[in-house]
Amino acid sequence: MGARPASGGLSVRVQQQSPIALDARLQCAAGELLALVGPSGAGKSTLLRMIAGLMTPESGTVHCADQTWLDTGNHICLTAQRRKVGFVFQQYALFPHLSALQNVAQACRHLPSAQRHSVAQHWLKKVNLDGLESRRPDQLSGGQQQRVGLARALAREPRVLLLDEPFSAVDRATRERLYGELATLRRELLIPTVLVTHDLDEAVVLSDQISMLSQGVTLQSGPVREVLNRPVSVLVARLVGFKNIFRGTVIDTSDQRAVIEWRGVRLDVSQRGAFSIGQAVHWCIPQSHIVLHRADRPSRGERENPLSGPVAGLLGMGDNTLVSVQVGNPGRPPLYFSVPTHVAERNQLQEGVQVRCSLLADSIHLMPPDRIGRSRR
Repeated sequence: MGARPASGGLSVRVQQQSPIALDARLQCAAGELLALVGPSGAGKSTLLRMIAGLMTPESGTVHCADQTWLDTGNHICLTAQRRKVGFVFQQYALFPHLSALQNVAQACRHLPSAQRHSVAQHWLKKVNLDGLESRRPDQLSGGQQQRVGLARALAREPRVLLLDEPFSAVDRATRERLYGELATLRRELLIPTVLVTHDLDEAVVLSDQISMLSQGVTLQSGPVREVLNRPVSVLVARLVGFKNIFRGTVIDTSDQRAVIEWRGVRLDVSQRGAFSIGQAVHWCIPQSHIVLHRADRPSRGERENPLSGPVAGLLGMGDNTLVSVQVGNPGRPPLYFSVPTHVAERNQLQEGVQVRCSLLADSIHLMPPDRIGRSRR
């Protein structure tokens, strides 16, 4: 059911109807970090447990490097102990009565007893806990406990590292420090790493590849920027945070370019993919790729899909301000873009003020018609 991965990589394909419906697949090369992203109940943690051997799907395959861990068609299902997986849990899952050193040493039972403490000390030092070996979990901060969990996972000498929302229980400052430490460790680890997170920003910071899941189904996988900027469907576009999702009609095409009609306006699009004249499409554009024209002088690129309309709303968000502009008939969903707050102030933006902006042709992305969710014209 699933293709074998490249040397050292992980390949997963699972399907089932109950208790949680799944139709998911993923590929993660050695040395890469793949983020599984989706809303609560999407099946992310279930998929992770199936990779680890803690749950078994109705059908599927799990291949890691040169070993088959699961192949339901051929009745192969290695136990969790035989899969050599390093697993870091959301709530630490440390033994409360053991010290940090003893917790990590528990993962070294594959080694002679004389080596276990030195290996555990090595990994505690790697995660910046040198000197805290004798402390029990209740004597450690949340971030320190998670470092112990990571050291324990790596002490198993795993072939795959699985991270199940490992940073969600710590504060923002600690989380950002842990991001940096994980990035440093990854440069030394030549194994696949799979991270479950519902935080898209976290996935962007940490991962090489991203896989979007919803209701147990893999919707799109690929390099982070490709998925974020080129969603394959309206559902993926919404999951990755697009506010500007609209419907239009293709009225002209040429090599690598198209023209669509939207609310009586022609929009030039630098488009990958084949679309035919007269075809209804959905289109989206990131908020950051809409250029506000300066009131006091022309802006670069202002001839590229220029639009105008009154400001419908302003939302200050610290250094940036979210602007909504009404294009076309009132009552239709507005166009959103963000500008630095000082730009909004310099241009004296306020509700009702007429503004001009440009939609960058390279940033408009066309998608096939999608019946999922509410359409926006």
